[in-house]
Amino acid sequence: MNSGRRLGLSLLSWQITWLAWTVLFAQQLLDAWLQQVPWVIWLGKLLPLLLFLPGMLGDRLRSYIWLCFVSLLYFIALVERLFANPGSVLAVVGMLAVVSLFCAAMLYVRWRARELRERGESSA
Repeated sequence: MNSGRRLGLSLLSWQITWLAWTVLFAQQLLDAWLQQVPWVIWLGKLLPLLLFLPGMLGDRLRSYIWLCFVSLLYFIALVERLFANPGSVLAVVGMLAVVSLFCAAMLYVRWRARELRERGESSA
C-alpha cells in the first residue's frame, strides 16, 4: 500500500474516480433492480466493478488501469442502451458516470505515478 498522501491534481482525480465509481455502481444496481433480472445478470453487472475494489483501496495503480479497460465494456453497453432508449435518465447518468470514471482514473494513474516517482516510492 502506498502510504504517501495525494496532493493537488492527484487528489482531485482520485476523488472524482471514487465518486464516478460509486455512481456507476449505483446506476448498475438500480438498473438491475428495475429490470428484475436474474441473479446471474446481477453478477455480470456488478462483479466487474467489485473486482477492482481491493486494489483501488490499496492504491495499486494497476487496478485503476484495468478498471479503465473494463469501464469501456460498460461504455459500450450504455451506448447501446441510449440508442435503444434515448430518453432513459438512468442510461444518461450511467454514461456520464462511466466517462467520468474512465477519464478520472486514467488521469489519476498518470498524476499519482508521477507523484510517487518524485517521492521515490513504488507505484505497482
